[in-house]
Order: sequence, then structure tokens, then C-alpha cells
Amino acid sequence: MARFCVSCGSQISDESNVCGKCGQPAYQAAGGGTVAAPSAGTAGLTDNIAGMLAYVTIIPAIVFLLLEPYNRNRFIRFHSFQCIFLCIVLVVIHVVLLAVPIIGWAISIFVNLGALVLWIVLLLKAYQGQKFKLPVIGDLAEKQANTV
Repeated sequence: MARFCVSCGSQISDESNVCGKCGQPAYQAAGGGTVAAPSAGTAGLTDNIAGMLAYVTIIPAIVFLLLEPYNRNRFIRFHSFQCIFLCIVLVVIHVVLLAVPIIGWAISIFVNLGALVLWIVLLLKAYQGQKFKLPVIGDLAEKQANTV
């Protein structure tokens, strides 16, 4: 399982507890992901909690992109952008499906169930400190997260 630094987004080897690129310490989360160790004197959310909260509607994702220090963290930016892009794609899919009577409405039910399962997976992966990239949306989100 690939592990990524929550500070710079670089891949961390399984044996290392420190990012080789930025030197930030990391610890192993209960779910197996890598998250930054919380420091005693800082206030605010840890990176994995902020990444998870970015998926709770589109509003926290936008807020995290606007507020410091969250808007400088690549891990949080990645999850915020991925949430925003996923919401846009789901809205477009629903508009198209709801325009088709009966068949589109029936398909929309299955799209909603799939979106719910995907949302739970994204919440859990972010909480575990992992970058779970969706096929096309994840690449766009990563590209946006890396432009600071």
C-alpha cells in the first residue's frame, strides 16, 4: 500500500517514518495511512481530519481552499479539489439523467447509491491519511493541489 506525506504529497517508503523530500515526521495511523504527527502547541485540525471534512459537502472544501494554513497543505488541497470536481461531475450526471423520464430516474437511483459508497470510501481514505485518486478527477485534483 502506497503511503504519502501529508505535507508535500511525496511517496514515503514503508520503512520510513520521515518524508525523504521535505523531512516532515509522520506516524502510522490506525488505518495504515500516514498523517503528520500533531504538535502540542498548534491549534486547528489535523491534516487527516481536515482532509476527511473536505468531503462533507462542498462548503468545507471551499473553506479549506480559502483559509490558511489549510490552503498551503497539499494533502488538504488535494482532497478539497477532488471533492469539488466530484460534486461537479455528479451534478452534471444528475442533470442529464433527470432529463430522461423514467429510465433516467431509475438509473439516477443507482448513481446515488454508487456516489454514497464512493463518498464513504473517500471519507475513510482521507481519515487514514491516504490519497485515494479517482480515475480522471484525481489527476485533475492532484494537478491543482500541486500549484500553490
